[in-house]
Amino acid sequence: MENAIICLDTSVLFEYFRKKKKEDTFFIGLIGKYAKFEITSITEFEIKYGINPGQSDFWNSLLREVNILPFDGESANIAVEIHKKLKKSNQQLALPDLFIAATAKKFNRPLATMNVKHFERIEGLDLVFPHSINK
Repeated sequence: MENAIICLDTSVLFEYFRKKKKEDTFFIGLIGKYAKFEITSITEFEIKYGINPGQSDFWNSLLREVNILPFDGESANIAVEIHKKLKKSNQQLALPDLFIAATAKKFNRPLATMNVKHFERIEGLDLVFPHSINK
């Protein structure tokens, strides 16, 4: 296994939820490469914010299986620094993405995402994306 632990962006979980052929998802591709999956508390919020009652069993089951990394004061400080750097080049991120990236950086976790363009501008963030897992 490449790394023992990886942090999953919301986009990875939403793709898994939406696709009928689960075996063709990015998440399934990560299973053989990582022993443990984590998400940030921001991803937990995004999931809970968007689910309807018919989806709650699926998402609640998934949330019980992953460790949830907190967005705390240190994460906030990292987010502020990332934002300042990105603002200089007019490349700001939406707050949820900024907070997810800052939390992954704080815990020194690679971040699996479908949204490479959102996260690739963040210096020092170890990204794992669909085309990178086969390399």
